[in-house]
Amino acid sequence: MENQYDVIIVGAGVVGNAIARELSKTSVSVAVIEKELDVSMGTSSRNSGVIHSGIHYKPGTLRASLNVLGNSMMADLCRDLKVKIDYIGKLTVARDEEEIKSLYMIKEQGEANGVPGLEILDPNAMEKIQPRVGGIKALHSPSTGIICPYSLTIALAENAHANGCHFFLGHGVTAIRKIQDGFEIEASGKKLTAKVLINSAGLYSADVCRMLGIHEYNIYPCRGEYLILDKRLKGTLNVLVYPAPHHGKAGLGIHLTNTVSGNILIGPSNEYLEDPEDYACTADIMAQLRKEGHALLPELKTTDFIRSFSGLRPKQTRPEVGGFKDFVIEDREDIKGFINLVGIESPGLTSSPAIALMVRDMVGKHLPLTLKNDFIGTRSGMTGHFHELSNEEKADLVAGNPDYGEVVCRCEQITKKEVLDAVENPLGVRTINSIKYRSRAMMGRCQGGFCLPRIVQILEKEFGYRPEDYLLKNRISPLFLGKMRQDTP
Repeated sequence: MENQYDVIIVGAGVVGNAIARELSKTSVSVAVIEKELDVSMGTSSRNSGVIHSGIHYKPGTLRASLNVLGNSMMADLCRDLKVKIDYIGKLTVARDEEEIKSLYMIKEQGEANGVPGLEILDPNAMEKIQPRVGGIKALHSPSTGIICPYSLTIALAENAHANGCHFFLGHGVTAIRKIQDGFEIEASGKKLTAKVLINSAGLYSADVCRMLGIHEYNIYPCRGEYLILDKRLKGTLNVLVYPAPHHGKAGLGIHLTNTVSGNILIGPSNEYLEDPEDYACTADIMAQLRKEGHALLPELKTTDFIRSFSGLRPKQTRPEVGGFKDFVIEDREDIKGFINLVGIESPGLTSSPAIALMVRDMVGKHLPLTLKNDFIGTRSGMTGHFHELSNEEKADLVAGNPDYGEVVCRCEQITKKEVLDAVENPLGVRTINSIKYRSRAMMGRCQGGFCLPRIVQILEKEFGYRPEDYLLKNRISPLFLGKMRQDTP
């Protein structure tokens, strides 16, 4: 019957979508419920985009084992899904003798976790990897990488959708009831049933637990703010540069992070909040990040800071405690069929494909999982963007479709065809942010000043949009309130 599924996943972040894709390899029917109008609108799109090596987590924990396994799986996954990834390595830098002790501790920890190639470097060796890097010693972890986190999340969702997974976007879960054969879920007025329910709700995972009478978990949102630097600085960093960790901190400290798109990020900060929707960027933190940025990259200019953003970590530790707790990934014995994921913060992005395998095996204890013969494991299209192709490849595409020859976004060199593809995405999402995250239009120095009016024209002329149809990210974020004047015949 309609809206009856074998498995329902609550939450369309990177972990929920990785689970959906993994289960879409099998014969079970799968649906994903997400309160936002698109996937990857929360923690999964608002982070450093780092593929962690596994040095920071205690041996024997889920965080450690799933991080290292997920890291090893990511290259093949990104190849199949046409997602850019680059294992550029990382230097964790010590500035005094106490921090050197920390480097040796995390090296020993990383080796116990099976992280390959770890090496303590002196200043001369550090200089060869990253000129002008500060510090007196550094730990080099070559298996650290970078990725676009929202591109991966979107790719996982779209591939799961191509293999039969249903997505209910813009459907916030309001109630869950345990019934004889599974669960009944209410979401924005719609009722769905499932034999197995998977809680992958991130910042709201404890709320989902409470709907089923589980009160042992709490989530404490912790905001990290970032600054994005202009692509003028592309090539300044050869590797990621992190400070040596300090016990009790909520994150890994403010650091410099390359992105696969050519920008550099400075951040994140750490600030516990009450509101899991508070993505504000604050003047004090922005000033702090600018100061840290100038210290790490003295050649920075004021004009190099092009944008700020923030993300929220779903922490299980109270503000007065700080630090990290292990992931909660459990097949509840007291509520048959409820698979519960709580506190999946960093390295959740890196761990996502490994978490998906673990959860698949849990589902297999409740339902028969027969592999499909017709599973589509790859995505079509380009890895990257039109402007990254050779002149010959560009010419061939333009000859086949003139829309490739019209640049809509000058800063990022995004073509009309790429914008049209973003609008016509398989999930049917048509917010401004959905176009932005899929095409990279509006992400350059002018932040949409040139291309947004052109995208508005495309949506109006080719898709019949009215002023009230334009939404930034959700139903309460209209781009327009109406017209200043009415057209006359």
